[in-house]
Amino acid sequence: MERGVVTRHMPCNIQLQTLRCNHLLLHSKNLRKPRHLSCKAISDRVDRRGVLLSGAAAAIGLATQHSNSAIAAPIRPPDLGNCRPIQHDNLNCCPPYCPTTEIVDFRPPSDSSLRKRRAAHRLVNDQEYLCKYELAVARMKALPDSDPRSFSQQWRVHCAYCEGAYPQVGFPDREIQIHGGWLFFPWHRLYLYFHERILGKLIGDDNFALPFWNWDAREGMTLPAIYTNEHSLLYDKKRNPMHEPPVTVDLDYVCCDDDPTLPREELIEKNLKIMYRQMVSNTKTKELFFGKPYRQGDMPHKGSGNIELLPHNTVHNWTGDPNMPNCGEDMGVLRSAARDPVFFAHHGNIDRMWNIWKTCLPTSPNTDLTCPDWLDASFLFYDEEARLVRVRVRDCLDTTALGYTYEDVHLDWLHAMPSVAKGDPELADGPADKLFPRTLDNKTVRAGVERSPKKEGQEEEEVLVIREIEIANCQRCVKFDVFVNAPKGLTDTAAAQCVGSVALTPHAKRGSMKTEARFGISDLLQAIDAEGAEKVVVSIVPRSAGDAVTIGGVSIEYVGVE
Repeated sequence: MERGVVTRHMPCNIQLQTLRCNHLLLHSKNLRKPRHLSCKAISDRVDRRGVLLSGAAAAIGLATQHSNSAIAAPIRPPDLGNCRPIQHDNLNCCPPYCPTTEIVDFRPPSDSSLRKRRAAHRLVNDQEYLCKYELAVARMKALPDSDPRSFSQQWRVHCAYCEGAYPQVGFPDREIQIHGGWLFFPWHRLYLYFHERILGKLIGDDNFALPFWNWDAREGMTLPAIYTNEHSLLYDKKRNPMHEPPVTVDLDYVCCDDDPTLPREELIEKNLKIMYRQMVSNTKTKELFFGKPYRQGDMPHKGSGNIELLPHNTVHNWTGDPNMPNCGEDMGVLRSAARDPVFFAHHGNIDRMWNIWKTCLPTSPNTDLTCPDWLDASFLFYDEEARLVRVRVRDCLDTTALGYTYEDVHLDWLHAMPSVAKGDPELADGPADKLFPRTLDNKTVRAGVERSPKKEGQEEEEVLVIREIEIANCQRCVKFDVFVNAPKGLTDTAAAQCVGSVALTPHAKRGSMKTEARFGISDLLQAIDAEGAEKVVVSIVPRSAGDAVTIGGVSIEYVGVE
């Protein structure tokens, strides 16, 4: 169907949006001809001091990082000249780059006004905003592929940083990976920041802000309507056709599972309870929220924070098309996820969770990590002027300093405490040290896990650790749920006995990966009246790709709450 043709099946507000925005897109006098960027246009100077780190120096840092914490080993910016195609299909996700490109250090925006990111479901009737958004995306897509600000290059930024395109400088056999560890939140915040600034620049609006997909609120638990108009530049055809509005998003989604879900109201209540567990009970330590430390010289996927596992990964998997390769392109495969414009709305809400964790929870104020290895981890992004910018994690801790804030939306889940499922706990199949290591296959494993006495006078969180998780094939969509003292037959992940899930979004690259999962269980033990128990029964329930998952062990430890 030609752009601009309105059918009787299109809602009247979408018809209006299509006609008005097409008028702007086709007839705007301000639509600038895309500027071709050559090496010369970017810079005539060489400045790679902040990127290159000799192999010897890096090796020394790795050798001493665990024995002497005074020697920092933060992840360094990649050498763009050493970017490599993805193994699986030889896809080139590497950005345009010339050896003469100057790298500049990040400076926060100088204007004092704040861009406000608004909930996407509230924007369906805001025609002025939608036309600006579509116009910005149109101009981004009109830029040549050689321009790092083009949409073709923008989605590849995510692909390169998550699919192993960049080896760590000084460690050619170890990739830079922004998932599965403590870089997840800051890297994605910076990615959205630069993407948003480029869009605003292309339409001459410094106040332009991306929307966020408010999937944690009752009214926002559907794919936002502004992304579902087939005639819109915000539409992506590679989505699950069974999940179009008014279908409710399932925050506990199992990979490629399109069996009938719960009735809408029941699913909403389940989602709210899961959000409470993930944001309140499961983030009482910084490591539980941000993920495990990941330093220069480390292998990737040290261990995700709980928000990355769920709802981040599950919403990715729910949105992608299960009929596409790897069961999930675009959104459901990390390589292709950012090809869908809704990616940026999804991650807007993930970024919002970071703000909420710091300011709005019963445990707030929560503070960011203070480890220099986290604060000084650094990346490279092209900005709105096509300059190559070196930016550190410490540059992005305050969203107001970055020039944006979020619309205030009621937190429907803040008091949605999960209820205890009735029934006596099932017996263990044996002690954990006898049952593991083992491959999950498709059978629930129930392991007896010993608890040690809590130290008096110290504020500590009791943490359940699933150790040495090995995924035999990174291209598989993995999910398994974890329960403590679950009654027979319990599968409801919104019950108090569920500590959480390991849900992983597939990579495009071949190979295996090793990781770890950690869950806070202090609230759970109190809810099920097991605080005085000497041991508990941990049930691991495979939901997808259990045959590809091997677990090395299960244990419980205490972690201090800062």
